Amino acid sequence: MQLQERIDAFVKLGRFIEQFSNDVPVKNNTVEHNELFFDGFKHQLKLAEEHNGWFTSENIQFALKSWAEALTPTQLNTWLESYNMDIVSPKLVAIIMAGNIPLVGFHDFLSVLISGHRVLVKQSSNDKHLLPYLAKYLEYVEPQFKGAITFTEEKVEHFDAVIATGSNNTARYFEYYFKGKPSIIRNNRNSVAVLTGNETQDELKALSEDVFRYYGLGCRNVSKLFVPKGYTFDAFFEAIYHWHPIIEKAKYANNYDYNKAVYLMSEFDMLENGFFMIKEDSSYASPIATAFYEYYDDTEQLKEKLETDKQQIQCIVSNGFSKNEIAFGHTQKPQLWDYADSVDSIKFLLSI
Repeated sequence: MQLQERIDAFVKLGRFIEQFSNDVPVKNNTVEHNELFFDGFKHQLKLAEEHNGWFTSENIQFALKSWAEALTPTQLNTWLESYNMDIVSPKLVAIIMAGNIPLVGFHDFLSVLISGHRVLVKQSSNDKHLLPYLAKYLEYVEPQFKGAITFTEEKVEHFDAVIATGSNNTARYFEYYFKGKPSIIRNNRNSVAVLTGNETQDELKALSEDVFRYYGLGCRNVSKLFVPKGYTFDAFFEAIYHWHPIIEKAKYANNYDYNKAVYLMSEFDMLENGFFMIKEDSSYASPIATAFYEYYDDTEQLKEKLETDKQQIQCIVSNGFSKNEIAFGHTQKPQLWDYADSVDSIKFLLSI
């Protein structure tokens, strides 16, 4: 199969996905195979939401909209234009996926197939409904993908390379288990925001999207704030208040109540507004419904600290602080070339 054929297939998949990226699915009669797949995918969306309480319809729609916008000819060609795809010798690449946000493993799935390899997918039990259905659609629009996509619930075996995502504990297991294979092993990372106190209300409101989208469960969610000495959080709390309906979600509310009780019983100092807490803490990974913060008084020292801790950090959100910074409100809108952990997965796949 030629690269252009693979690109065309994913463009068609993007057009299929786009129909489900709003509150109410809207059928586009020009989308191929809708008569076979449209109603079935509506059912899979319902199953995904019922199976995982964190996968609300709003968050699933957000993920689908993001992928519909990415799977266009312009985006795909811009992403791939600098690579030489002619050097690929097709291999079987295993992907072990996380399940913290909807379709979190789709970029790896796309990368393996678009580069000309075959894929063996082991999904998280938390996110098992959407991708197999989309893979079946992909096989219909491009029959040459049949036989190139396999899903398994068993131990992955007989593969040539692996991309595995998990916690810090499972990453150590992955490194041992896959030590004889070419691999990308990902573990826990978190994202941070560097504030100066000069942010506009619009910037802080945009930051709330980085904090609350997917309930803060993603590695691109901001879980830690660095603020200058003397910073007051009044403007921050005012800017995030429009997210207050999040407390009506039972799973979120349970986490909020539990973590608040722990902090109060431990007599930790923290600030809260009825649905979100901030606590001074040197850690990067904060619990649900909480962000940690840390004061700084020298930006150069802070840059050195973040460079030292870069293996723990996925994104840095700021305005004018870092050359690799991400604008407020954009952590959950990565481009295809924004690789997790800054590891170029296409370069890796072309090397095996």
